[in-house]
Amino acid sequence: MADSTKIANLLKDCRVDLSWQREFYEDLHAHPELSHEEERTAGRILERLRAFDCEIVQPIGGFGAVAIFRNGPGPTALFRADFDGLPVQEETAVAYASRNGNMHVCGHDMHTTALLGACALLDAHRDAWSGTFLALFQPAEESSMGAKYMLADSLTTRVPKPDICLGQHVMPGKAGDVLSRPGAIMAGCDSLRITIHGRSAHASMPHAAVDPTYIAAMVITRLQAIVGREVAPHDFFVISVGELHSGDKNNIIPETAELVLNTRYYKPDVAKRVYASLERMVRAECVASDAPKPPEFEYFAHGEVTDNDPAAHETVRAVFDAVFGAASGTAEPSTASEDFCYLPQAWGVPYYFWFIGSTPAELADNPPVNHQAIFLPDYEPTVASSTQAAAAAVLAYLAN
Repeated sequence: MADSTKIANLLKDCRVDLSWQREFYEDLHAHPELSHEEERTAGRILERLRAFDCEIVQPIGGFGAVAIFRNGPGPTALFRADFDGLPVQEETAVAYASRNGNMHVCGHDMHTTALLGACALLDAHRDAWSGTFLALFQPAEESSMGAKYMLADSLTTRVPKPDICLGQHVMPGKAGDVLSRPGAIMAGCDSLRITIHGRSAHASMPHAAVDPTYIAAMVITRLQAIVGREVAPHDFFVISVGELHSGDKNNIIPETAELVLNTRYYKPDVAKRVYASLERMVRAECVASDAPKPPEFEYFAHGEVTDNDPAAHETVRAVFDAVFGAASGTAEPSTASEDFCYLPQAWGVPYYFWFIGSTPAELADNPPVNHQAIFLPDYEPTVASSTQAAAAAVLAYLAN
């Protein structure tokens, strides 16, 4: 295990110029690009990587890239940052706000800036570590496909196999806090499309129809009964109805209705039981209304539970405590989801993922959350902690 105090002293005393981070961050924030369209962003990342002594492997899975920092014998540690934006119109008042209808509303611009800062720190202090450092820049996290596309593009054979995979996410919370925990830290998720079949008729003749809108309404009503009566109170499960499509004319009872659901959970076995109950209930509602055909179920946009390795927690948390002191705390599990864990799962190696608080002090009582149009990290404390946390976690495995 690395000497936590030595790592803390190294990061405290290092004199690497990171002043470029602000311009880089503000430029990315002002020019967000949607998933699978991040050409300009990838170009800016490559420009910065070329300033370091590393091998750059790209493109991988679209606009993805990996910088390989080789520094003699030793373990291999991978750190991942994502860099896509979302189709949200920014409502902040900063001078570098986006004006293109998209926004870095989840903090991926900060993730990228921090990892590049960690690259600068590790590149400048090669005497302090030995092994191989992989800086992985992933596109398309928001579509849940970025990691999968990189893996499909032979990621695991194009770069060295890591011994540990690391990552972080800015979240609401005191700016600069570094929050970690073993076990589940982000939820698993699924989307589910349900097609309900009915019999169309004139709206004045409901007795001649089987109304799929009515069936859909009964399904929506009963969904929460599954969570409330079939999921143990100490287990977490959320079902949300994101879409309901039924008909397009006021005087026609339609032939079909479509529901699109989203779920979140920490235990895959609980999700399996809920899905079985959900399908049973939907089929029963269709039978109760004498639907002419059984309902159809399509599962998609699956996300794994981000479940931190306990041994990795012991290793990294000790370093965080030494580096950040009272600002190193215990994270509450998030109900949001990530595709990060597909990367370590593909190699069959442990991983560790944590949160960086980013809320400005003046908004502490009502902090904006990720994906809100006013979400904006407090730059100075957030970039400092996220950069140092990335470097510290890598050094926890590679430090001499």
